[in-house]
Amino acid sequence: MERIDGVKDATVGYANGKTEKTSYNIVASTDHAETVHVKYDANKISLSKLLKYYFQVVDPTSINQQGNDRGRQYRTGIYYTNPKDKEIILQEIEEEQKKYTDKIQVEVQPLKNYILAEEYHQDYLKKILTDIVTLMSVRQMKLLLIQKDYPKTK
Repeated sequence: MERIDGVKDATVGYANGKTEKTSYNIVASTDHAETVHVKYDANKISLSKLLKYYFQVVDPTSINQQGNDRGRQYRTGIYYTNPKDKEIILQEIEEEQKKYTDKIQVEVQPLKNYILAEEYHQDYLKKILTDIVTLMSVRQMKLLLIQKDYPKTK
């Protein structure tokens, strides 16, 4: 996400669980979702455009699973801090639903109990990119290779 022009920062963490503390080792028992917290400049990229990127890399029809990872901590969700964003999110989900026969299962809720994940989870793809390239789905690889959509350089 950080490669998208307009995204200021993206961190990995845990959100919307039952407790104010958690970690990778206990996330399933605290009911947090593994998340990416994205801070962006609304003058450079809209929430709608950001959500279009999001829907390219998740399976919005899965329940408690992404890829080979299974469990409630892998549920698909969009958590917002501005109540006005909820309408935009629901509109984008409605538009995305037209692409699927199965119902979209994305949880949409206000963000609560966000906890930054351990350092070894931050920038995970950068750390293991050479290993991960062979494991990526065609869909994820396509997203990485469309450079015109990622004008930001680091």
